[in-house]
Amino acid sequence: MLVHLPDRGVVEISGEDRVSFLQGLVSNDVTQARPGQAVWAAMLTPQGKWQADFFILATEDALLLECERAQAAWLVKTLGRYKLRAKVALRDVSDAHAVYVAWGQMPQTGAAVMAADPRHPHAGWRVIATEALPQNASVADWHQHRIALGLPDGGRDMEAEKSVLLEAGFDELHGVSWSKGCYLGQELTARTKYRGLLKRRLVPVRVMGPLPEAGTPITHHGDEVGTLRFGVGGMAMALLRLEAIGAVSLECGAAVLMPQKPEWMTISAV
Repeated sequence: MLVHLPDRGVVEISGEDRVSFLQGLVSNDVTQARPGQAVWAAMLTPQGKWQADFFILATEDALLLECERAQAAWLVKTLGRYKLRAKVALRDVSDAHAVYVAWGQMPQTGAAVMAADPRHPHAGWRVIATEALPQNASVADWHQHRIALGLPDGGRDMEAEKSVLLEAGFDELHGVSWSKGCYLGQELTARTKYRGLLKRRLVPVRVMGPLPEAGTPITHHGDEVGTLRFGVGGMAMALLRLEAIGAVSLECGAAVLMPQKPEWMTISAV
C-alpha cells in the first residue's frame, strides 16, 4: 500500500554541523540517521513537554525532517534560535516535496528518499519524493493501519506543551535515546522513566457506536478515566489512565470503547 500524506512537510538541514547541531536539541540519537535508515525524534519544551515529532531521513549532504506540514515553518524558526555559530542552513522545502507512507510490500520509488519507519516492524516505510508516485490506498487506510499498531501521529494524538513522550510510547517505539547525552527537555523525560511517574498511556481503542469527537471524555462506571484522541472508522487513539487500560469496556459519548493494548506496550500497573 502507498499513499500520499498531504498534511506532512519537510524541513531541510544542511551544512557540516547539521548532525551535532540537531543532536543537542531532540530526543533521539541523530547520528543513527543515514541513507536508508530513519530516526524518529521529538522536539520538547525546556520542561520536557512535547512540541513536535518527526522522522529524520538522511541524504549524502542533508538531514530531512519529515514533519507535520503545519509545523514546518515553526520548526525552521525554533531550531534557528539555537543555531548560534553552527554551520547549518535551515529551510522549509515542503512545497518541493511530497511525503508518502507505504506498508505491506516495499514500494518501488525510483529516486525518492526512503527509509523504514523505525517505530515498529509492521509500520512500513516513510518516503519523500519530488515527483508524484502512484497510490493504491487512502489516508484513512493509513490511519487505520497505524492506530491498530498503536502508533501516535503528532498533534492528532498529542497536545503541544502538555503531552509527555513516554505516555505516547516513545520509549518502546524507539523515539528516545537514553545514552546520547543532554538534549532539550531531557531531565523530565529521564525522571518520568526512572521514577515510574507515568499515570496515563496513549492506546488504541475499538469504537462500538458513533465515533465521538476528539477531546470527548472517557468514563468507567461514572468516573472519568481518559480522553479520546483521533479516530477513523471503528478505531481511535485514547489517552487512558493505567487502571482503565485493562477494562473490558469504557464509555465515551454515545459509544462504547474497548481498549486494545498493543503487544509492544509495557505497563507496570494495570
